[in-house]
Amino acid sequence: MSDDRVLTEDEIRQHLEHLPGWELRDGWIRRKYRTPGFSHTMLLANSIGFLAEAGWHHPDLSLGYAQVIVKLQTHKVRGITGKDIELAGKIDELATWQPDEGDALEGHPKNWIR
Repeated sequence: MSDDRVLTEDEIRQHLEHLPGWELRDGWIRRKYRTPGFSHTMLLANSIGFLAEAGWHHPDLSLGYAQVIVKLQTHKVRGITGKDIELAGKIDELATWQPDEGDALEGHPKNWIR
């Protein structure tokens, strides 16, 4: 799924069925992540930046006090490609990860990213 072929709307919607919270709007796939506050917003934004740079594919981010809005589109072709879908999945994995019950990592005491 790494080519620059623009996906059809039906293909995009099929992929988004496996990416809860993501939507197709105005030619972009996007998701809003709510955070406990500003420091968490910045941590998430920087983590997304790290993933994007590692994958050499870059989202548009909008930051607020307790939220990060991620918009993905392959700028070169002005459409949604497999690159966008794959990066959305990686971002979602990172942003929504929580330790399992009984893990040595206990999880953050605040309501984490949702």
